[in-house]
Amino acid sequence: MTSRSRPRNPREQRAQASPARRIALGVLRRVDEGAYADRALAAECARARVDPRDRHQAQRLAFGAVQMRRLLDWLIDGVADNPGRIEPGVRDVLRLGAYEIISSDGTPDWAAVDQAVTLARSLPGPRGRGPARAGLVNALLRRIAAEGPARIAALGPDQVALRHSFPDWIAHGLTESLGADDAVGVMAAANTASESAVRWNTLRGPRDAVEAELPLWHGDPLLPEAMVLEQPFALEESQAWREGRVMGQSRASMIPARALIPRPGERVLDMCAAPGAKATQLCALAEGGAEVVGVELHASRARALREQAQRMGADITVIEGDAREVPLPGGPFDAVLVDAPCTGTGVLSSRPDARWRRREEALAPLVEIQQGLLARALEVVRPGGRVVYSTCSLLRQEDEDVVQASGARVDDLSAEFPGMQSPLLPGTLRLLPHVHGTDGFFVARLISR
Repeated sequence: MTSRSRPRNPREQRAQASPARRIALGVLRRVDEGAYADRALAAECARARVDPRDRHQAQRLAFGAVQMRRLLDWLIDGVADNPGRIEPGVRDVLRLGAYEIISSDGTPDWAAVDQAVTLARSLPGPRGRGPARAGLVNALLRRIAAEGPARIAALGPDQVALRHSFPDWIAHGLTESLGADDAVGVMAAANTASESAVRWNTLRGPRDAVEAELPLWHGDPLLPEAMVLEQPFALEESQAWREGRVMGQSRASMIPARALIPRPGERVLDMCAAPGAKATQLCALAEGGAEVVGVELHASRARALREQAQRMGADITVIEGDAREVPLPGGPFDAVLVDAPCTGTGVLSSRPDARWRRREEALAPLVEIQQGLLARALEVVRPGGRVVYSTCSLLRQEDEDVVQASGARVDDLSAEFPGMQSPLLPGTLRLLPHVHGTDGFFVARLISR
């Protein structure tokens, strides 16, 4: 790509950047201050009162710039004389502009540069700084437009983490767990828009009322309740959402509850139940006839779980406490779901800042929690009962290794969910974003002895 110039006039220089870019810059500034990207986006959009189209573009720009931060900073630092002296706000403007230049979304280079220059002039600060900031942004982004594609293309096989903008430890863990080709596929998919899907809630009536409000969608033959949206849609502003007819949920996230096969008349336990997508799905799959108990460690999340259950028309008994030790009255359960806390390496597309928040040193403590949860599940389920263990991670330490360490018998899921089998542990499932088109997930069904 090369930067193309065009005539300028004073009126153009006084123009504002597009609403989507202003929102995206606001998101980056909030993320720098410690906010989560999705919450920052919601706050910025609410403040600006933007239409759905601008919101969609703002999300694409902001999430992309957050995800690709490592690569973008490498490009910026490679053309800057004094990278350490670039102001934080200016660096965020540069990240947005550089992301537009390398993202191949059809925006001409000159337009990306022009909008970034306008954003730089709008930054708060000492009077008179605007022109200097604009000049710096203009010069650096023009160099990135001219030199960036070749620099990226020259990155070698040993620089795959930089190319896909991942921390080294996650890239190494994915490669070790999946092999080089699938690891690259997962990382590339994590830098694209995630699947937009909802689950039709059968507890709130037929699907017709949902179909009337949603945009174009397609289904999944393995998941009758799944509706994959083909256009942007403000789900939580819809009547279908307010009435509990739908829940935002990826197809991969729907598989653990399906694998558990909850039935009317059974006692079913969800050991990590908040925010409630899988717990309410368990109720729906059992046609409202199962006794569903949900455990949540944190009081605020437990309250949110109760509210979610009420909205969805799901009868769930919520118990607050650590599921590894909290008392569970009422005798053994017929089926137990352990959707364990994890590093989330399979859902980094929808959680753009997660890769930068995760720490390698947190992996071992997480595995210890996962093992404890699965051990407790096998204790409280009846003999011959079903336990489903799942994570949204693709690291074998959190997945196949945890299941094998439990010593429980694996029940083969490959016939029910063809084309998803994990090569590391027969009978278990591994969903890969670049292969299956949904979140990365691991799912195993165990049978109590």
